[in-house]
Amino acid sequence: MSRLKPRPTKTIQDLETTLTNCVKLNSSKTMATTPSLFPDPTREIFFDVETLRLSHEVEGGWANIAQFGLAVAITWDSQNRFRRWFEKDAKALISELEQFDRIVSYNGDRFDFEVLRGYHPVEKLTGKSFDLLTDLQRRLGFRIKLDDLARETLGNQKTGNGLEIVQWWRDGRKEEVCKYCENDVQLLVDLMDFARRNKHVVVKSRKVPVDWP
Repeated sequence: MSRLKPRPTKTIQDLETTLTNCVKLNSSKTMATTPSLFPDPTREIFFDVETLRLSHEVEGGWANIAQFGLAVAITWDSQNRFRRWFEKDAKALISELEQFDRIVSYNGDRFDFEVLRGYHPVEKLTGKSFDLLTDLQRRLGFRIKLDDLARETLGNQKTGNGLEIVQWWRDGRKEEVCKYCENDVQLLVDLMDFARRNKHVVVKSRKVPVDWP
């Protein structure tokens, strides 16, 4: 009878090589799908709007935000940076927002999209919405103003309030209104950047963990 040849004994180096190859194989398989879990920053857009009218000037008030009217909207994306959109541009703005994978706002779900709805259907936008206020309210159980969030987290703040901004627009101070709105959008961009790097924002002097991709 022929004797079976003994299997060569694997050395520590052989085992390490095998383990390394397995890790590389698993990593390559994971990386093939992982990027799809994270939005491409070049495919997201930030936006905010200022209106022509206040709630008490519109029949139905807060239940009829679509009639508040668009004074100006500001968008920011990594390719185009800041852009200004006025009432005559409302449909073009909606069309542009539709081109992005994610639309970042603060109270956009309840307010900004409703303002745009007065000019054109926005159903294609709402499914792409990432509303920072909505997310924080879910985590905290209460609403927080953008001004307070930015001041505590970034050390920056808004440069006015919605009531006076409408009057500024009527007084012809349109450039100031545009700059005010741009500042709000810049706060959104900076908050997202801070949260992505630090995994938290600051609310009422405490760190609130967030997992904003």
